[in-house]
Amino acid sequence: MITPTDISQAAARIADWTLRTPLLPGPRLGESLGLDVALKAENLQHTGSFKARGVFNALLARRERGATITGVAAFSAGNHAMAAAYAGRALALPTVVCMPPGAVVTKIEAVRRYGGEVILTDDLLGTCREVAAQRGYDLLHPFDDPDVIAGQATVGAEIVASGFTPDLVLVPVGGGGLISGIAAAVKQSLPGARIIGIEPVTANAMTHALRAGAAGPLPQRPQSMADGLTAPFAGELAFGYVTSWVDSIVEVDEDSIRRAWWEMLDQTKLLLEPSAAVGLAALRNGLIEVRPQERVVFVISGGNTSPAALASLTVA
Repeated sequence: MITPTDISQAAARIADWTLRTPLLPGPRLGESLGLDVALKAENLQHTGSFKARGVFNALLARRERGATITGVAAFSAGNHAMAAAYAGRALALPTVVCMPPGAVVTKIEAVRRYGGEVILTDDLLGTCREVAAQRGYDLLHPFDDPDVIAGQATVGAEIVASGFTPDLVLVPVGGGGLISGIAAAVKQSLPGARIIGIEPVTANAMTHALRAGAAGPLPQRPQSMADGLTAPFAGELAFGYVTSWVDSIVEVDEDSIRRAWWEMLDQTKLLLEPSAAVGLAALRNGLIEVRPQERVVFVISGGNTSPAALASLTVA
């Protein structure tokens, strides 16, 4: 498990490469929920998601340990792909990213705009391993790497240092790297705070792992409008963090995500992707017990959506 020292070192390491995003008050959302709400706006991070933190920390930490990195190979539905390409360009490293054929077009275009090479494949991890071996590149895992987790933990460290002491932190969950880092940072400083993860019922890798008692691939291909959460498996390291530090994981359906997405767009006036709305979906569905005026942080994990997705947004 990463320590507070690991997290502070990660924060110092990435300080010149990433943004310290604001913890914004959410009065309209808070009033509608009867809670004291704050929004950790990682949609304002470089490349539009928290992923830049873990990518930069991993690559810079490897360099500090004396590794010679000739290039980067990564796999992702989008946000990690963009962060890897962005960091690769910043650190003068060629980057190739394996993405699923159904990835959001604007995310594919963004990877290419940052200088990354895109390979579309159904076998994300297998293809990525082949490319890394053939080219001699470092494989940069999107969530199951201790340096990546330490980088994501800086989100939690910034919440702790903000002066807003949360009773509850709501974290979107894909492969588990973000919630692992946030839980480690928050629980080691504020042990009384609850950390709850939320994932789509149709892309529930962590819930599947918890039910099985171990991390492993989902029996079906994950699909959700919250495409940033469609990891095909939960990370083994992340599974350990979740079982040690996270209070619970809950699942939300697609209709609930859609309704919550519009509500968050409307009430926060932030551009955010559906993945960032799953916490509100869980609260609206009564899946998380809260007390009146509890201090709640919504982790706005990303803001990478597309004009087509926004144009299709209708709420009954």
